[in-house]
Amino acid sequence: MPAPTRDDLRRLHFVNALFAHVTGHDLYFARQIQAAIAFSLAEFEAQTSAHPEFAAKFDAAFNAAAAELLAKSFSHLPRHGFFHWDAALTLAAATPLFTRAEIMTGLKHLAPYRAATLLVTNLRPALVPPSRRATPRRKRDYEEALAFIRALAAARTSRTSELQLMFL
Repeated sequence: MPAPTRDDLRRLHFVNALFAHVTGHDLYFARQIQAAIAFSLAEFEAQTSAHPEFAAKFDAAFNAAAAELLAKSFSHLPRHGFFHWDAALTLAAATPLFTRAEIMTGLKHLAPYRAATLLVTNLRPALVPPSRRATPRRKRDYEEALAFIRALAAARTSRTSELQLMFL
């Protein structure tokens, strides 16, 4: 078996963190989940190996498939809420006004649950696009967005609730 690439290891740790409630942080089980997700994207992965410029699109598809699988796994836990926000859905989605609206929608959805997970994906690519230069202003906007989401979630979540805030 060939040595895993850097991207494979990154995806493995990503899956291990996302599905810790299922894997118990066992990398063997996380590798099985990663392989299942990659298998569902096998045709796209073959295109990526033929055209390396598709790597960013494969990563986005992998993240979307993992988020969908995570949503399905949490749907079997009736006492655990789950909300996923993809910040790259529209061009304006990651602006402060829309970020606040989306996070508030998620927090309202999660309010009835004592334990919940709020998954935010593609915030960094939305604010610091990989095809463009990572200027100090873009990096600052990203850090401010992270801080804003954390502060908003802390302020709007009940003290008796357990909210897991995940950024991918």
